Amino acid sequence: MSKRDYYEVLGISKDANEAAIKKAFKRLAMKHHPDRNTDSPEASEIKFKEGKEAYDILSDAQKRAAYDQYGHAGVDASAGGQGYGAGAGNFSDIFGDVFGDIFGGGGGGGRSRSYRGSDLRYNMELNLEDAVSGTTIKIKIPTLVGCKTCDGSGAKKGSSPTTCTTCGGTGQVRIQQGFFSVQQTCPHCHGQGKTISDPCNDCHGQGRIEERKTLSVKVPPGVDNGDRIRLSGEGEAGENGGPPGDLYVQVHVKPHAIFERDGANLLCQVPISVATAALGGDLEVPTLNGRVKLKIPAETQTGRMFRLKGKGVKPVRGGMVGDLMCKVVIETPVKLTTKQKNLLREFEDSIHGDNKNHNPQGSSWMDGVKKFFDDMKL
Repeated sequence: MSKRDYYEVLGISKDANEAAIKKAFKRLAMKHHPDRNTDSPEASEIKFKEGKEAYDILSDAQKRAAYDQYGHAGVDASAGGQGYGAGAGNFSDIFGDVFGDIFGGGGGGGRSRSYRGSDLRYNMELNLEDAVSGTTIKIKIPTLVGCKTCDGSGAKKGSSPTTCTTCGGTGQVRIQQGFFSVQQTCPHCHGQGKTISDPCNDCHGQGRIEERKTLSVKVPPGVDNGDRIRLSGEGEAGENGGPPGDLYVQVHVKPHAIFERDGANLLCQVPISVATAALGGDLEVPTLNGRVKLKIPAETQTGRMFRLKGKGVKPVRGGMVGDLMCKVVIETPVKLTTKQKNLLREFEDSIHGDNKNHNPQGSSWMDGVKKFFDDMKL
């Protein structure tokens, strides 16, 4: 009997990768589950074995290359000269092996499995100065550590865990349904392969206890909101001697009273008086490294931006130091005395007849308003 094309059997294209091949065979295997094909279990078994043969060839890079070049003739020898109907073994054994490969588990190998500990996260708040310059901060975190009383075994001192009698120490049990069998986690030992009849009094058989530990976290210069600092091996202790997880410190920079950060640059608003804006002058402005002088030219308008080179932040991942951007905001005087008000009115009267020279923006805006209303009358 001529064999069907292996790619056709699995329903995949010839450029399918290994993951697609496994997924296709998993789908085929589930389709021909005997519980879903009680009317014709023999036909279901034949189709499964046909799919198993296709999977064996296409999941092996060398056999697949030979099949792609020569077809079935190129893999008969490598497959031992056997088709899917001969020498394929017991159906339940094949099914169990396949699902062990695809879903994890499998015969053996589950004995006293160890598990890596969970990773932990700690939210750290920093002020802007520490984030920019770097610092070292001590933190306290609750975590699970290996129990020192029982050395992490979970059993009381002087005793030890025993092999699970249900799974024989494999951590897996096989359920048989006719000619079909599936492996699953042992319900008695929960996949550990061992049971504890006399648990440790301190950890109650868990092998781990909760503890608060103090760590020193070195914060590198230039960190920003959202950056993470990884402390390898400072997470929860692993189970059954497994390696510990990691601790991830999440950085949150608190709002600053003067500065706002924008990448490598710092932003700040500098209020100036009307007189300084009109006549010019020198101002002292703060930076994270001290005070510097900022020269305000005459006739400065509100919103003008001044750049102080190199007074920003050096990014944690490298690059040029940013700048300090100072935005000028002209402050209107408040709580004026009668004399001060009269002086301002006198000053206003003195320039009132020459707005285009003294108030060019206001004059231009008024011209625009006049044109707007004139157009509305048309």
